[in-house]
Amino acid sequence: MKTLETKCRRWASAQIAFAALLLLPGIAVATEQSQQRQQGRAVNQAAKQESRSTKQDCRATNQKSNSQCRQDKRDTKQEGRQEKRDIKY
Repeated sequence: MKTLETKCRRWASAQIAFAALLLLPGIAVATEQSQQRQQGRAVNQAAKQESRSTKQDCRATNQKSNSQCRQDKRDTKQEGRQEKRDIKY
């Protein structure tokens, strides 16, 4: 009876080990994607803050009209989006 239990335990252990080996590549891919998303979010947040500063500086110096300052802000945010795409893809 003990040999049957031992065989069953070995078989179960082998099955668990096999399942773990199958899952490892998927975990590695998910982890890499997660890091890319986090880096992308960080870049996006930095771009938002930079665009706010760009607009505030533009308005403070009164160099351009408000619409031109808005366009500068849009351009800065778009650059951040492109940088995020470069990280993800």
